[in-house]
Amino acid sequence: MDWSIQEIARLAGTTSRTLRHYGDVGLLIPARVGENGYRYYDDAALVRLQRILLLRQLGLGLPAIAEVLDGERDDAAALQNHLHWLRSEQRRLADQIASVESTIDKLKGGEQLMAEEVLNGFDHTVYKDEVTKRWGADAYAAGDDWWRSKSVEEKKAFHTEQAALAGDWADAAAHALAPESSAAQALARRQYDWLAGIPGTPGYPGGPAKAYYLGLAELYVADERFAANYGGPTGAEFVRDAMTVFAEREL
Repeated sequence: MDWSIQEIARLAGTTSRTLRHYGDVGLLIPARVGENGYRYYDDAALVRLQRILLLRQLGLGLPAIAEVLDGERDDAAALQNHLHWLRSEQRRLADQIASVESTIDKLKGGEQLMAEEVLNGFDHTVYKDEVTKRWGADAYAAGDDWWRSKSVEEKKAFHTEQAALAGDWADAAAHALAPESSAAQALARRQYDWLAGIPGTPGYPGGPAKAYYLGLAELYVADERFAANYGGPTGAEFVRDAMTVFAEREL
């Protein structure tokens, strides 16, 4: 069975012109072209279009989509990854809807608001686009699922551990420790072990991949938001240098 370009455009909520453009750039080749010049699409093309539309929702441009599709030829496996991301989005939106509904009810009833309830679903997704762009939708979805499965107390414990580690890094930098010193390398090991426990981290659950660990070390310096966690640019440079030594020695 196949479908005409007009049928596919209508069902996908797009235009025939867009589908023709996808074909012209080699992204979506029709199964056949009729004598009248009309393009027709079969099951395989339909599945490929579904993947294209999903990747467009992630904000990828056509060249990037082509690269993704060429790198993952198993449609079922690729769509399984997409489904994982979509379900994560579904849960995030459900959390936000429940949070807003609860806030409305409490405001109407004059009840006391709870911060955990009001902000449920909004706490960490500000980084969604950035994580997806750097490490992929699967990495974001895995980390998002893991975070949402935690209780309020577990989330607080995680933040406490993160703050303690950042504080120890800043203290070590303030004392001008050498990046290759045993104390600095112990911190680099703690950083590695902390990252190893976060689903979605490249290399999970065995531990961060070397390239990811080194890339993160550079990001701490390049991005002032991260550098602020370690006492500013100087502290971030110390963290990067210590992590680099650790990666070259241990990974």
